[in-house]
Amino acid sequence: MCFACSSLPRAGCPRVRRLALSVLHGAILLLIATPGLSSRPMAEDLPTMVITDALGREVVMPRPAERIAMGGRAVLMLADALYLFPGASKRLVGVGHITQGKGNFLEAIDPHYHDDRTIFASAVGPEQIAATRPDVVILKSIMRNELGDAISQLGIPVVYVDLETPEQYKRDLRIFGRILEQEARAEELVAYFGEIRRRVQQRTASLLAEQKPRVLLLSYSESAGEPVFSIPPSRWIQSDLVRAAGGDPVWVDEHPGGGWAPVGFEQIAAWDPDKIMLVAYRHGIDQVTERVRRRPQWRELRAVRDGHLYGFAADFYSWDQPDVRWLLGLQWLATRIQPEVFSDLDINAAMRDFFSTLYAMTDAEIDSVIVPRLEGDLH
Repeated sequence: MCFACSSLPRAGCPRVRRLALSVLHGAILLLIATPGLSSRPMAEDLPTMVITDALGREVVMPRPAERIAMGGRAVLMLADALYLFPGASKRLVGVGHITQGKGNFLEAIDPHYHDDRTIFASAVGPEQIAATRPDVVILKSIMRNELGDAISQLGIPVVYVDLETPEQYKRDLRIFGRILEQEARAEELVAYFGEIRRRVQQRTASLLAEQKPRVLLLSYSESAGEPVFSIPPSRWIQSDLVRAAGGDPVWVDEHPGGGWAPVGFEQIAAWDPDKIMLVAYRHGIDQVTERVRRRPQWRELRAVRDGHLYGFAADFYSWDQPDVRWLLGLQWLATRIQPEVFSDLDINAAMRDFFSTLYAMTDAEIDSVIVPRLEGDLH
């Protein structure tokens, strides 16, 4: 299929000629600039498979994909998903530098994380990724224009995933399973994520509107030493998790799209929600929560007066975001938003089951790696 012409390739197609010349030119420059790159077998010398990615593109790539690279924005979500598949980490030849939270979770569970692997800078370019001689590059869909198209022009297959919503997780875990030829594991993961979400929603589905507390989720950051609070868009996973856990997200009508949007205290006070969930990606959530509780104007809010200002649970990373930890975030939210409905949900047991099932961690490993980094209102 000629994607430039949206038809089968034809002899003499000018777009095909231009694309071929562009790819050839880029490959020649890359071979000159990168010693040893020409030793990588060409794709036509290998068995191939076709992957349909998150953008609906059919991507032809080597089978098996023995060398995988990933970079760009939100790479921790890609890497955490890849590590759900046994042995997949051995194929990861290049990965972006992970800076969020309290260190790199994967470094803590993989003693060979830095062995024979390139750690890309945040602003990685196509040449740096190509130098790792990948069979396939996995990127978030948002990186297509910024990075992916340039990598494709070098003749390297690029597969896009989203990993932003529970529904996308089903599709994207299956994409990982196809790339790694571990379809059975992908189905196990889809079933695990789906079953836990189903259990939560089964309990909250019958709640009446008046039984759902008004919830505000805020991200905390700082500018010139002063706190800045932001709300997520209505379509982001944070909004979805609050709804699924039995809450009424008060902010969604004010922010239908885009990224995190700053919100002033006047608006927060106008909402005066029943419960407030604080998220912090660059600061310790326990310290942030205590700092906010001490602010005089916040003490007048209903949630603070009633003891319902919560720091969102976290280990290495916060559990609210579309990392695989969203599944823990959903369960934690359920115990805070609907404590009576979920009185039997032990979040500590859920956390242990999560890391044991998904990352094959033992209780001793969980105690030494995860437990010391747990923060947020977990008791």
